[in-house]
Amino acid sequence: MGTETAPSALLQLIWLASPALPIGGFSYSEGLEAAIDQGLVHNEASATDWVVDQLHLTQSRGDMAVVAQAIPAWQRMDTQRLKALNDWVMATRETAEMRLQAEQMGRSLLDWLRNLQQASDAQLQCCAQLPPTYPLAMALALSLAQAPLDQALQAVAFGWAENMTQAALKAVPLGQSAGQRMLARLAREIPQAVQTALHLNDEDRQAFSPMLAILSSRHETQYSRIFRS
Repeated sequence: MGTETAPSALLQLIWLASPALPIGGFSYSEGLEAAIDQGLVHNEASATDWVVDQLHLTQSRGDMAVVAQAIPAWQRMDTQRLKALNDWVMATRETAEMRLQAEQMGRSLLDWLRNLQQASDAQLQCCAQLPPTYPLAMALALSLAQAPLDQALQAVAFGWAENMTQAALKAVPLGQSAGQRMLARLAREIPQAVQTALHLNDEDRQAFSPMLAILSSRHETQYSRIFRS
């Protein structure tokens, strides 16, 4: 018949949460590799606790909260609000590695959106002025999916959890069964993290995690490493 239909909102969320999304997330451990080097993470239990803590202490209160606020801002094209959120993300990247990740993954996700011709000219023009960090670029992609906000955040959280689990499998190292148990624990924790992110306002949103910042700084000069953060 030659008639094409757009992917459903659910398929769009699965797509955006997939580790196959070509934005380079697999190359970052977000401090986990440094925690392993320092002996803070050394087995399945400690790796699981580390990633769960990171989900609640940094992701839900920081980047996920930004995504929750940026999705409606993209939908109404509130450029002033988008710039303020993007500036906040950049201001809270405490190390060169964290800043590199936010910029590189944002740039790669924007290239992906251009490739698929999903973003409007107005949205791309706004991106050219920002340019968007990863949370802002992901919020744009999620806004185009038109999925419920809580489901969009679940997709973001699970995509992050899967990348972190893969990092743990490689760096601890752990087996595939351990990785599945980690994901099972994270899947149980994600709904609470999503609710936290949804109910934070600008005054409550924060990215204070001094140990993570210290480990990220140490990782920049770590002798042996396989990840970029």
